[in-house]
Amino acid sequence: MYVYPNGFHLGNFSFINKNKLVNEMKHMYPKKGRVILHVDMNSFYASVEMAYNPSLKGKPLAIAGNPEERRGIVVTCSYEARSFGVKAAMPLWEAKKLCPNLIVMTPNFDRYRAASLKMFDLLRQYTDLVEPVSIDEGYMDITNLYELGSPIDIAKSIQKRLYNQFDLPCSIGIAPNKFLAKMASDMKKPLGITVLRKRDIPKLLWPLPASDMHGVGKKTAEKLASIHIHTIGDIAKANDIQLKHLLGINGVRLKERANGIDTRPVDPNSIYDYKSVGNSTTLPRDISNQQELLNFLKALAAKVSTRLKSKSVFAESIQVMIRYKDRKTITRSKKLDHPIQSEQEIFEQASFIFLNHWNGNPVRLLGITGGDLIEEELVAVQLDLFSYEEEAKKEPLLKTIELLKEKFGDQVIMKGSKKANNKGFTNTSFNKDFLADKE
Repeated sequence: MYVYPNGFHLGNFSFINKNKLVNEMKHMYPKKGRVILHVDMNSFYASVEMAYNPSLKGKPLAIAGNPEERRGIVVTCSYEARSFGVKAAMPLWEAKKLCPNLIVMTPNFDRYRAASLKMFDLLRQYTDLVEPVSIDEGYMDITNLYELGSPIDIAKSIQKRLYNQFDLPCSIGIAPNKFLAKMASDMKKPLGITVLRKRDIPKLLWPLPASDMHGVGKKTAEKLASIHIHTIGDIAKANDIQLKHLLGINGVRLKERANGIDTRPVDPNSIYDYKSVGNSTTLPRDISNQQELLNFLKALAAKVSTRLKSKSVFAESIQVMIRYKDRKTITRSKKLDHPIQSEQEIFEQASFIFLNHWNGNPVRLLGITGGDLIEEELVAVQLDLFSYEEEAKKEPLLKTIELLKEKFGDQVIMKGSKKANNKGFTNTSFNKDFLADKE
């Protein structure tokens, strides 16, 4: 007798009753279409610490680097701390001002990763179609799991088991696609289960502010407001041409999402695409001029940086590939002292590696990859108030430059240098093995 993960089994029923029960369950699933779950752990880091040390339960807790330093930054916090107004990315001194009894702990990433692995292992007991999207959230396709019960039964089972076995709370969204499941999981926290159907969109989603929509950040919301788009409903009804002009292809995609259209599959293998991110290019000719080669490295660093940011990850190692005129290829890598994501930092590390290992012979191909990737939320960047303010000042300029490059090409802006000859650049998409010879 097989017992399913939620404790439900068919072993005690006759064959006829089994078929009847399965058929009844089938009616709770769509004949066409999918049933997607988005499982989102509640205040994950704080919850893991509370599970490890139950005396922390019910107390305002913040996870921040260097708690002894007033200049530290809050990485995340418990719901008890949030009730005082404490939130992620807030300077620690401000958090303590809002909540004088705030308990501050340094991040224990090994502990969080271990909890994450257990969580995803449990989800895979239900189906192989599990797609992790960060350390504390993932999608499940349960379209064909009607033998385990209704979608709500399965969600309740997952939520109960995560809490009972690991003492970790979660919220779960149930919907016909990934976007709606993600929106649904945000509607009730902590320990919520929400069903969001397409027919519910006009009533439940459209009245919400545009900034509440998954995929719309603060800057995007400001751009939308500039053309009098203030709600998700406004996005759903907006003019395609106007949206594309304002936000590029992402504008059209947002409109589709706002209307409940999202055909992306739950892809268990997508996690492996994030093991490394980078680009390579065959040069327009064999080049031995050092400055020209560095210009190409600079352009590659910009591409790698953009892709790291789009995936919300940082690199803890940098690798450079050099292929010479005679097709001899070498790769050299460096483990970094701290995770990096910016174009300048990637270029500095890549050029250091290149200059230390290039033998001076003509180069045919160059490549840069960022490896040992780590999710953005795991990077506890400890900025003092001065550097925090300086980074904040630079952010609008950097965002503008990235937008210009996206719309008009990578060479639209070059920092104090001549335009590089980029005839040989390809739009190579970086995969698991960017060093594969594709010539």
